[in-house]
Amino acid sequence: MIKSALSTLVPVRVRMWATHARDDRRRGKRYTLVPEETIPSKAKSVKSLTSFAKRSAQLAAGFVCGIALAAGVPTVAGAQVLTTDNVCGKTADARGITAENLPDIDATNALVMGKDGTVYYGRGADEQVKIASITKVMTAILTVENCKMDEKVTVSNAAATVGNSTAGLLEGDELTVEQALRGLMIPSGNDAAIVLAEYVGKKIDPKTKDAEATFVKAMNERAKKLGCTGTLFENPHGLDFDEWAGDMHSTAHDVALMMQEAMKNDTIREVVASEDSWIEVTGADGTDHSHSMDTHNYLLGQDGNIGGKTGTTDDAGYCFTSAYNRDGDEIYTVILNSTTTDQRFTDTATLANWYYGHKVTVAIANTQEKTANGNPLMARISQTDWTDKTIDATLADPAAQATVFSLAGEVTEKVSYDDLSGTVHVGDKVGSVTLKQDGTKVAVMDLVADEEGTGPNPIEWLLVKLDRLGRRIDNRPLTAESETVAKAPKA
Repeated sequence: MIKSALSTLVPVRVRMWATHARDDRRRGKRYTLVPEETIPSKAKSVKSLTSFAKRSAQLAAGFVCGIALAAGVPTVAGAQVLTTDNVCGKTADARGITAENLPDIDATNALVMGKDGTVYYGRGADEQVKIASITKVMTAILTVENCKMDEKVTVSNAAATVGNSTAGLLEGDELTVEQALRGLMIPSGNDAAIVLAEYVGKKIDPKTKDAEATFVKAMNERAKKLGCTGTLFENPHGLDFDEWAGDMHSTAHDVALMMQEAMKNDTIREVVASEDSWIEVTGADGTDHSHSMDTHNYLLGQDGNIGGKTGTTDDAGYCFTSAYNRDGDEIYTVILNSTTTDQRFTDTATLANWYYGHKVTVAIANTQEKTANGNPLMARISQTDWTDKTIDATLADPAAQATVFSLAGEVTEKVSYDDLSGTVHVGDKVGSVTLKQDGTKVAVMDLVADEEGTGPNPIEWLLVKLDRLGRRIDNRPLTAESETVAKAPKA
């Protein structure tokens, strides 16, 4: 692969962060700012990001190919499209999915998950890796679960001096939990993370001597409850170097579970959907001052993107988890360890477009035959009081449609018939149809009668009895055979 070839041929991972610094007037210290905040102008579209990324990839590919040829190293075409990636639980190879139908992304770990938990795409999704500031998604979850948004918090010295990516909070600032949450999720403030961890940790255990440690323990417990089997938190902000170096990690799948849970909360949902804004806080001297909240999600509002959280460190690479909603269909995307700020957004847009591009709407009534009333003929269902009569059945909603994922495998259909005896009226339920794709239900709908049917009178019933006597002797069916007319729709 191009990426792996590069890693063996050129020196890797120079520190990615911009060397911006700020002076702390109170402490005289200087702090390095995290590069996730150094991103291109918001005016840049996904198209321009994509173009930039592809030009970069082309240059890198040319460089690697030239060196590889000279060194005798084999090259791989389309290295960023991997048929070993998983699609709906199976590798693309196993499903017979060609490279043309797979996302071309740079990240080493990635995932697309539906609102119901269905994993549509995965690359290294269960590999334990660093996630940097995406950690703050769990910090936000614990905050909203333990606090009212109008509760007041005060910025400690520890919070004000954490440095790196901050919301600009000063020691002694008083603000609401909601404002701190905004500082946490919009500008990715490590200071806001400490503020909330200290406050919530005390609420969780009023007797604790280390509120932040109590909070981190709660983060890990909450992750386990979500089903995050590959996650370990060691701080509330995600820094993983120098004094914060350790074994903290997560997986793309676990991150998606966290994002899914976060987006269930209306407050978090509103916060991550916020454009650039300001918060007004009260300083230690009692005067009010403002802090800008500049979003780092430069896909926000584009093509259904409704929120997200970035993260960047040397070990984690460029990361981004986000939520999309197009026409009510919500998904969660995860990109971990992409190569540049631009590329993580391009990778994200690629995943979203890939998913929505393979969502297909099909008619449940896949039949050319019609009933006498002009509705789609789904089945002819035996009227069991007779030996030779059936009832034409159609869908309860003849125009009903189902949405399927075209790469998830063949759609199958199962039609069930009710026992029809006595009088049957138009509109009566007479059965059901169930569509499944790859073993998962995608649609269930009632079948209804589209014609009247009456039971036999006494004389007719006697004749039916005599007919059945002959049928038993001849070993013939005692009723008309039910027949499914419609076929399973094509994905």
